[in-house]
Amino acid sequence: MNSKVIQPKQGASKSDSTSGADIAKYVVAVLLAAAGVFAYYWFDGQWQDWLRVVAVIGGLVLGAIVFLTSSKGPKLREFLVESRFELRKVVWPKRQEAMRMTWIVIAVVVVFSVLLAGFDWGIGRSVKLLLGT
Repeated sequence: MNSKVIQPKQGASKSDSTSGADIAKYVVAVLLAAAGVFAYYWFDGQWQDWLRVVAVIGGLVLGAIVFLTSSKGPKLREFLVESRFELRKVVWPKRQEAMRMTWIVIAVVVVFSVLLAGFDWGIGRSVKLLLGT
């Protein structure tokens, strides 16, 4: 069991503040991701589709690598590791339970849709009667 307790801090320390280098890394990471998407659309018709997709994936991967080298990178990795740990503790429903709950949700949505449609029709009729049209 993960029993890590994080104590609240009184003020932001020097390591918690965002440095200029980190801001530059964030900007570069976003620009790399945007460059991959830009290349996809810019080279439409000039490059083959698979090459354009590789440009998008490459931009996203390079942007992620640059982001992971910032001060938020290790925090993100720790968050992902802890999330995976927590997912192991989840009791997932069986197929039968999931199907039963899905049918209940569908039934409730249908009932509320009919109810709202009735309200809409009734209010529309009332407005037409008041306006005399």
